[in-house]
Amino acid sequence: MVTIPEISPPLPRDFGWRRNLPNLAGLDWLRAGWADFKDQPVLSLIYGFGVFGVSLATVYGFFRLDMDYVLLPALAGFLVVGPILGLGLYEKSRRLALGQPVGLFSMIFARPRAGGQVIFAGLLLCLVMLLWMRAAVILYALFFGLQPFPGLDAVTATLFTTASGWGLIIVGTVVGGLFAAFSFAISVFAIPMLLNERIDALTAMGTSMALVWNNMSVMIVWGAVVVALMTVGVVTALLGLIVIFPILGHATWHAYKTMRGDPTAARTIQALDGAEA
Repeated sequence: MVTIPEISPPLPRDFGWRRNLPNLAGLDWLRAGWADFKDQPVLSLIYGFGVFGVSLATVYGFFRLDMDYVLLPALAGFLVVGPILGLGLYEKSRRLALGQPVGLFSMIFARPRAGGQVIFAGLLLCLVMLLWMRAAVILYALFFGLQPFPGLDAVTATLFTTASGWGLIIVGTVVGGLFAAFSFAISVFAIPMLLNERIDALTAMGTSMALVWNNMSVMIVWGAVVVALMTVGVVTALLGLIVIFPILGHATWHAYKTMRGDPTAARTIQALDGAEA
């Protein structure tokens, strides 16, 4: 009788995930992202305009289908699928770092080294977003019963002048925060990783979460920067996304390269520091 030996896969040690970066390392990533944006800016602007167009069409579709009640959670859920939409921006930053030619075709039709695993990851993130939106609808029903959604013009008064509204704000913030934290952790580095490495989607998501968990303070600050900039993009009637989204996309690539321990990322940031000096 042949026995199969028990195999215990090596577990990553704490020092394998920690990067000991300053809490404001995200500002360096933003500067590096801005540098990539300024290199052939028309390409990034066209890409940003495309994201703006998709976002505008989605919002218009919600109104046409009388689904304005899911508009707010959908805008928040945009942060979930954002990393997928930034794939072409990661490709531009990758090519610039390698000294390869960059074109709009290569950005839109980027060929990830992980192949179809990117599609699988995208489907998982879309499912998380749909679950988030459904949770928001259920929370509204728990606090307001079968009352119809009052519409965006009356939603502020409904939320801030009633006890049920304040309850929905508090509980919704907690639940939405948990969804946002989980989605951010599994996706922030996973999609750039799938573009650059031969790895499966679940391993990439697990690695992304491990990097976020073991570099919590840095990633909390970076997450706050992303939320703040995306909020600016939304309150400017989505027009701000034309510039903000590409810069964040390029910055995310540099965040990934730094957190994965790529020495070229550090050299890029040092070169930027030297140029400013």
